[in-house]
Amino acid sequence: MKKIKYVLLLMLSLQLLAQESINFSNKPFAELLAQAKKEKKLVFLDAYASWCGPCKLLERNVFPDPAVKEFYNKTFINTHIDMEKGEGPEIARKYMIRSYPSLLFLNGDGEVIQKGLGYMSPSDFLALGKEVGDPINAKESPKALFEKGESNPQFLETIIKNNANSDFEFAKKAAERYFEVKKTKELSKQEVSYILYFLKSTKDPIYKVFVADKDEIVKIIPLDTYTQFDNQIKLSEVLEASIDEKDGTINEDYYFKNATPIVGKEEAENALNRVKISLYPQTGNFAGYEKAALEYYKNPDNFETKELDKAAWIFSQNVTNEASLNEAKVWAEKSVMKSENPENTYILAKLYQKTGDIEKAKSFAEMSKNIAAQAGKDTSLADALLEELKK
Repeated sequence: MKKIKYVLLLMLSLQLLAQESINFSNKPFAELLAQAKKEKKLVFLDAYASWCGPCKLLERNVFPDPAVKEFYNKTFINTHIDMEKGEGPEIARKYMIRSYPSLLFLNGDGEVIQKGLGYMSPSDFLALGKEVGDPINAKESPKALFEKGESNPQFLETIIKNNANSDFEFAKKAAERYFEVKKTKELSKQEVSYILYFLKSTKDPIYKVFVADKDEIVKIIPLDTYTQFDNQIKLSEVLEASIDEKDGTINEDYYFKNATPIVGKEEAENALNRVKISLYPQTGNFAGYEKAALEYYKNPDNFETKELDKAAWIFSQNVTNEASLNEAKVWAEKSVMKSENPENTYILAKLYQKTGDIEKAKSFAEMSKNIAAQAGKDTSLADALLEELKK
């Protein structure tokens, strides 16, 4: 009987606790959005994970706060969903939720109006709700309000933060308008980050801000960084103008004539080789790739092993010149010496095969097969190569 009473008391206490917190709905997510649209309200989504400590602190310390509970229950349709169960993973993918807790405010169309991250005090959480709780946010989407000319800086910053990764062009337009309406000359670190993130061309409206507010920007970042960033923007435009989009050919005379005055001959050559290394495999110009890669990777110690592996792989598949293949072996060997894996040992085996060293090719093919097998990975490439080497 005592045990039964204890269970009943526990259930009652949990029920009372639930009543003292925000009223979270358990309806399917789509139904909540439909309800929000019908009632002209926003959905507050507490996106959590069961193992997340700050999520539990929110539930314990913040959601039951009387002022929080009253405001959120009156203003929003509330739900909290485990992002690792049921509808959670799909919702997490849709809204690119990668950290917990993520606190999302959505309109009836499922658009993010505001987003908060991490634990916050009851007063900060209440302030977040009041910031986004204006009824106009439920009636019209951010894009609709933006198209109508809304220029409130806080509104524009919300668009920037919520859409920078998911809808770059929309966020960029909001950033451009933000700096158009900005009244003060001073720039915060956050504002400088907006400028650097969205600035892609000297033709961008934000480039005028970048130039006009140089003195303010170099209070936040070093002058050398400012200059390098400016040069890279200009160099990118020269590169773009040098490439024929139809066939992928590069007008090198035009490029060097315009790029060298910006960054100097050596950096201009490095930048062009970087472009060739990226472009030529896509267009099938492996002769051009071979020449550019040999020049670009002439000091392989300056590069990450993954990048060297990629170059060595392309050489193993598409290059026949023995001297070039020997250079690629150096790249692959550096990778293998740093950390053996099925991929880099296979690449090295292929390179030894192509340069006629069959015994070493067999040795590294066997190594590739064994490492893959121990890790539970596919061994078919290594198996096929070993069969070739028997002939």
